[in-house]
Amino acid sequence: MEKRIAEIEMRISFQDETIAVLNEVIIEQQNKIDQLEQALIHLEEKGQSSQSLFDGVEPEEPPPPHY
Repeated sequence: MEKRIAEIEMRISFQDETIAVLNEVIIEQQNKIDQLEQALIHLEEKGQSSQSLFDGVEPEEPPPPHY
């Protein structure tokens, strides 16, 4: 009986450690996702401001017929 209890305690200890490690990985992944979302927002804003510079400007020559 004591052997079974010790074995169960060992398994629980291992599972607790595994859960803690997985939680750290999830936190790191969420931080990276947050960084990437901020970078994407910045790029979208930069692209919109760049596009507004070209609005209303006609190209110097028409595009080739294969476009």
